[in-house]
Amino acid sequence: MVQKMILISMDEKGYESLKIENIVASGVIADAIDLENVSDKIKNCELNTKRFPGAVYRIEKPKIASLIFSSGKVVLTGIRNNQDLHEGLGIIMQSLRDAGVNTYDEPQVAVTNIVCSYDMGKYINLNKVVITLNLENIEYEPEQFPGLVYRIEDPKIVALLFSSGKIILTGGKTVEDIKRGLDFLEQRLETIM
Repeated sequence: MVQKMILISMDEKGYESLKIENIVASGVIADAIDLENVSDKIKNCELNTKRFPGAVYRIEKPKIASLIFSSGKVVLTGIRNNQDLHEGLGIIMQSLRDAGVNTYDEPQVAVTNIVCSYDMGKYINLNKVVITLNLENIEYEPEQFPGLVYRIEDPKIVALLFSSGKIILTGGKTVEDIKRGLDFLEQRLETIM
């Protein structure tokens, strides 16, 4: 069963520039999968066990890359919304069935990570953020990387802040997690800016 996701409503106040960049989902779809057989029978499914222990199956519409393992586990990435997740998983399951894999009737796949981008629309003084927040859950080494890494405890979200006002949020399992993390972050930044 696929975990339900709440889609972002662009009408919600303050979330107009919040955009889903990638969704990663993983889980189990079969007891076992013969990867050599699958990679021979499914177009766009590659297996190179010297480089990676699973098969890589790419579908074009919706554009998703899936990692398929002999244990019956899968990881799907490149997903942009809930509909793409359901459609993509359905295509992958049907392709595997057509290749002779005995898949579960109800795949046990859930969202494990959502990556979103957000534009605050104003400059962020990263040095001031570091000084004011006393390095609380912060990593900032501008000589190595131009962004500031802020680890939020609850919800467990990692935010990459850039002086341009752009923010990347990752680690949420639901859009609500991302929104809560963004709300927390904006409250902390308001005290500084």
